Amino acid sequence: MAKKSQTKGRSDGLVAENRRARFDYAVEDTLEAGMMLTGSEVKSLRNGKANIAESYASLEEGELWLINSDIPTYEGANRFNHEPRRKRKLLVSKRERGKLAQAVERAGRTIVPLKLYFNERGIAKLLIGVATGKKAHDKRETSANRDWQRQKARLMKEN
Repeated sequence: MAKKSQTKGRSDGLVAENRRARFDYAVEDTLEAGMMLTGSEVKSLRNGKANIAESYASLEEGELWLINSDIPTYEGANRFNHEPRRKRKLLVSKRERGKLAQAVERAGRTIVPLKLYFNERGIAKLLIGVATGKKAHDKRETSANRDWQRQKARLMKEN
């Protein structure tokens, strides 16, 4: 018998995706990080509610933090609810944290969240990427390539 999905709506466990990140940034490397969450945050994520579009990750005080992510309050938690836009600690190894620190120190690199999901074991994970910001002409090129691929797929489907 197949295991039942753990989140509402998506069968693959995906809660939130930052689709804008791949348009605004050239993602060079990705890393899966755990998150320190409260119980009401996990319940809200299981309902499929979260927004990581405007968030970013930052190295502060030797730790990696997810800043400006929005996990709405859980209705059933009443007075024990969490603050929706609080800083959340990301769990990565010391070696990975060092690699991220070196990448950020280089010119123009930033750590952007790409996907927020539940893994096979039901644990909330965040896929983060080390990225370089794209210039306006790079964004136009990305858009033109995407349009060409879409048009090419239509032509192939017709024939």
